[in-house]
Amino acid sequence: MKKIIVILPLLLLLVSCYNQERNCADFKTGKFEFTQVIDSVKKTSTFERKENLQIENFDGKTDTASIRWINDCEYILTKLNPKNREEKKAISMKILTTSPKTYTFEYSFVGEDKKQKGIVTKLD
Repeated sequence: MKKIIVILPLLLLLVSCYNQERNCADFKTGKFEFTQVIDSVKKTSTFERKENLQIENFDGKTDTASIRWINDCEYILTKLNPKNREEKKAISMKILTTSPKTYTFEYSFVGEDKKQKGIVTKLD
């Protein structure tokens, strides 16, 4: 019993020392690329993000969205010129992990539980 009491705090200490790297501030601005599979076809979008604005090029079309940062790792994207009801929905974005050139994120429409994940590469 005494061994368990000594080992348990040591295990908790080791587990608590492991943190995923999240240097989210490194990705607030810049040029980026995101590749996803849509209907079994690999599609790539590029976008440029300034502090409160994102301009995305996808499938020959350009969209602009405002960015409202909640904290260094979470923000809300809202299209500035939505063409239909679906495009009016804001998107909640959360950066989960970062590396020097990429970040993993999850996203969903605001108020919806279904989340998807992706990886973005910083180009500059």
